[in-house]
Amino acid sequence: MNVSGADALIAAVVGVVGTLLSALLTQRAAERGRSEEQERAERARAKALETEERRSCYVALNSASRQYLAALTDQLHALTRTEDPRSVRQRLTEARDLHRDVYAEAQMRLRDPVLTLAGEVTHGLGTLYGRLRRLDDGVPRAGDSPDAAQGEIDALWERLRELRRGMRADLGTPGGPLPGTSGTGPRLSRADPGANRASSGC
Repeated sequence: MNVSGADALIAAVVGVVGTLLSALLTQRAAERGRSEEQERAERARAKALETEERRSCYVALNSASRQYLAALTDQLHALTRTEDPRSVRQRLTEARDLHRDVYAEAQMRLRDPVLTLAGEVTHGLGTLYGRLRRLDDGVPRAGDSPDAAQGEIDALWERLRELRRGMRADLGTPGGPLPGTSGTGPRLSRADPGANRASSGC
């Protein structure tokens, strides 16, 4: 084989190897691109799922808090009525138990700024519950009165509005009501047939 023939053979081999390497590199680049795209899609799905779970938790906590406060409001009104208060007390017990369970689970999911607001609301609800129970049992402490309880109720409705604003901000929806709620205050009352029913989404 002469030199020119050898050169031609080498050039042919190099060309074939180059073509094969190019195809291989192209294939690997495509596989890497597909893998990265799949990872991005999985991260997006995980983020969407986490956001939806947090939204459900917020809706459940908002609903349970409003129901608890509505039941406390009914309990205050019952103090001035002569009708049998047992049904009002039962609704209050159920609303308190529901809120306790929803809040306990929410503590594992809430982000710190929202958890702080939720904790303040929960503390206020508990304080009001204690005051109303003492009034109902006829063993009030200094400062316990229907007027003081009403003042706490009014303040708590405002704290609930602040909590909802914090929830919406955390979900990236600062305007309008929290998804799945009316966004209103003390409209939930004993006249609402669902006033003491809520399912935990936490």
